[in-house]
Amino acid sequence: MAKVLISDKLSPQAEEIFRSRGLEVDVKTGLSPDALREIIGDYDGLAIRSATKVTSDILAAASTLKVVGRAGIGVDNVDIPAATARGVVVMNTPFGNSITTAEHALAMMFALARQIPEADASTRDSKWEKSRFMGVELYAKTLGLIGCGNIGAIVADRALGLHMKVVAYDPYLSPERALELGVEKVEFEELLRRADFISLHTPLTDATRSIIDRDALQKTKKGVRIVNCARGGLVDEAHLKEALDSGHVAGAALDVFATEPARNNPLFGTPNVICTPHLGASTSEAQENVAVQVAEQMADFLTTGAVINALNMPSLSAEEAPRLKHYLELAELLGGFAGQITESSIDSVNIDYAGDLASLNTRPVTAMLLSGLLRPLLDTVNIVSAPVVARQRGIDISETKRERAPDYHTTIKLTVVSEKRTRSVTGSLFGGVKPRIVAVEDIPVEAELTPDMLFVRNQDRPGFIGRLGTMLGDAGVNIASFHLGRKDVGTDAVSLIMVDNPVPADTLAAIGKVPGVVSVKPLHFEMLTPAMAE
Repeated sequence: MAKVLISDKLSPQAEEIFRSRGLEVDVKTGLSPDALREIIGDYDGLAIRSATKVTSDILAAASTLKVVGRAGIGVDNVDIPAATARGVVVMNTPFGNSITTAEHALAMMFALARQIPEADASTRDSKWEKSRFMGVELYAKTLGLIGCGNIGAIVADRALGLHMKVVAYDPYLSPERALELGVEKVEFEELLRRADFISLHTPLTDATRSIIDRDALQKTKKGVRIVNCARGGLVDEAHLKEALDSGHVAGAALDVFATEPARNNPLFGTPNVICTPHLGASTSEAQENVAVQVAEQMADFLTTGAVINALNMPSLSAEEAPRLKHYLELAELLGGFAGQITESSIDSVNIDYAGDLASLNTRPVTAMLLSGLLRPLLDTVNIVSAPVVARQRGIDISETKRERAPDYHTTIKLTVVSEKRTRSVTGSLFGGVKPRIVAVEDIPVEAELTPDMLFVRNQDRPGFIGRLGTMLGDAGVNIASFHLGRKDVGTDAVSLIMVDNPVPADTLAAIGKVPGVVSVKPLHFEMLTPAMAE
């Protein structure tokens, strides 16, 4: 009989679900790392929230552990690469607390508009400062959403019910989905210029870190109010304090902070600032939802082998996994390539399978392509959630299959249609195991993919390669290999350059100004997804 340890406080229903499925359960909360390490070797499953830290040391002692289930979305407390190296599946519950988090953002917005916390404290202090707390209505105000995925869409729906005007900045929000939600899709600077309230609902990635900084704040209208119940680090807290002190920003409400637990923060003590201790998911309903979901997912895995909401394992049967392993590696890299060179919202995606792969089960391969495609802006997306997220965002997905692939035993061609242009990338397996790019935008170019690369589209002109090499050399960037492709003499060409270290931003900007350069993009690949481990 499989055994599960619940090491953080979960709803009693989780324990009941495990027992009803024939699993043995122990509930031991508040364990020290040493105490957990001492007993973890007795368990097949570990159910946690945020308190338990599943480190490499803990996993090294987990000789029989098969699955870690996180009741919630964030898995910062789990060493996923170490878990994968030991064959441990890591699951989360990405959609269990969406409503609760959205409602908390709205509650913060109401409290901010009417200065409720400060008015409450003043009244309890036997003051009656009615004239001091002059609030503003939400009615007819413009709410700017930075991120309009699952939680952002719920906030938009509720805000529209309050007769607010809702504008949204989200590169992955399609015009059709925006129309369906009743929001106006805008560019980032337009949102800053128009919004009376700004609410953030985006993951923390390299692209979104400090998205609200001094420069962004200066572009907002005077009197704007800012709400962040998404991720600490999206707002530069020092810059926000400057804008609050100057009076340009009328108020801010934050549930998340760059450093947590937030003991000392530049915003503490600042007037017109509301702070809560990461309460976005803290309702009894949400806690019940995520506890039930994680118990059901873990029980399914331990009793039937079904994999749901896994962050490091594709949904595959035991028979399919060996045959699809290397195709999944290729799919993730192709998706990641396309995602990093796509800069506007995606309307549709077409995947063309040709050759040997066309006769196999391509559903997990398609899911992996979508996961790689969406991950540059949505860091929590995975092979399981990617198709759902794509549908929520109104992205049309189509597949074509052909029995033969010209020149190769099999190929995958990913075509991404966005608002601004259509891009495509084609890949194959060399020797049946080694992922390779074989064409970009129908221009033949053969290249392996390495952690750091540079992708350049340019007009085919003499001297370009030498000039580019010199610029990279001057920046201290060593070229490992250089792959070129073009359609015809003097037409568009593409270059894939493997570099030993990332290219500095000023060098990228300088390359972009070279005559004939159409675009230049740095690429980074995590080599490779933990799901591919043997």
